[in-house]
Amino acid sequence: MKQQLDKSSAMSMDIFEKISGHEQVVFCNDPSTGLQAIIAIHNTTLGPALGGTRMYPYATVEDALEDVLRLSEGMTYKCAAADIDFGGGKGVIIGDPKTDKSPALFRAYGQFVDSLNGRFYTGTDMGTTMDDFVQAAKETNFINGIPEEFGGGGDSSIPTAEGVLYGLKATNKYLFGNESLTSITYAIQGLGKVGYKVANHLLQIGATIIVTDISEDALTAIQEKGAKSPGTVTIVESDEIYGVDADIFVPCAMGGILNDETIERLKVKAIVGSANNQLKEDYHAKVLHEKGILYAPDYIVNAGGLIQVADELYGANKARVLLKTKAIYQSIIEVYKQSELDAVTTLEAANRKCRERLEEQRGRNNFFRRERSPKWTFYK
Repeated sequence: MKQQLDKSSAMSMDIFEKISGHEQVVFCNDPSTGLQAIIAIHNTTLGPALGGTRMYPYATVEDALEDVLRLSEGMTYKCAAADIDFGGGKGVIIGDPKTDKSPALFRAYGQFVDSLNGRFYTGTDMGTTMDDFVQAAKETNFINGIPEEFGGGGDSSIPTAEGVLYGLKATNKYLFGNESLTSITYAIQGLGKVGYKVANHLLQIGATIIVTDISEDALTAIQEKGAKSPGTVTIVESDEIYGVDADIFVPCAMGGILNDETIERLKVKAIVGSANNQLKEDYHAKVLHEKGILYAPDYIVNAGGLIQVADELYGANKARVLLKTKAIYQSIIEVYKQSELDAVTTLEAANRKCRERLEEQRGRNNFFRRERSPKWTFYK
């Protein structure tokens, strides 16, 4: 018995060590729907935690936990960088989005979100859709990223893609002295909700793009767009994208793709994309810096969608969202300049700015005390 207790205690300590930087981690289990999910709240200094929920067939619970911890921490910095009054959180649902979804599963998930009583707001992410969260919103008011027909701001991938384009313009301005997106070759990894919009825009203005994606349908669609546009498109295999001759690498798929092996193969001058947690480890920012590759911190570049879902809580306003998304351009420029001035990586320059804001705003946020009416009263 003593050995069992000691082993159990050691396992508990290991879990608490893993989540030591987080305020709260909730494991959600609903056998009747098959729901298995984890919600991680990293930091609520600036306000309640805000972050999407992704659905992915993680091989193990440990993999899911590691992902949600990394993603939720990234949301804290993303909220601080975007100057919105929310903290960092994230949710992951373990399962295949193609086969394991059901309205009942998302209603069950909505009940778990509601049990946090406003400490966590969530919406779509990789593997989930707005329609999924229409179901979740039947059980809780703490949902964002709902279709316009239901009072939401609509497709959050639109401002996210806009933010990537502003990031590309800022990078071109800093590197080449001209923010024009044409006459540049872009290597785009991933043609999902955001990557496809970025690729299509670049083709329409005459840029050259090299793309890869696991979906043959997406590749066919972008190839057809290329045939009707002034730009040119070349398709390569997934692993080939790291070694192509291009000016800027645009990762818009999974995170953790910038590592010792892939960075060694890169021939680009800069990296600007929407994928979350692109660096396998933080030290890879220094590896890129030493190699002379300019890295635009992903949590600044991809903040457009976050800006929109946060804006919904004040009443959806597209003009306000686009105005705030446009600020990504100047934020990226400032990070590049500060990195050069302080002789640090762009990641460290961005992180310092976020830490300063967290400290400045500690104890000042009054989001929880504001009067606000429920958004989804049509369900009640």
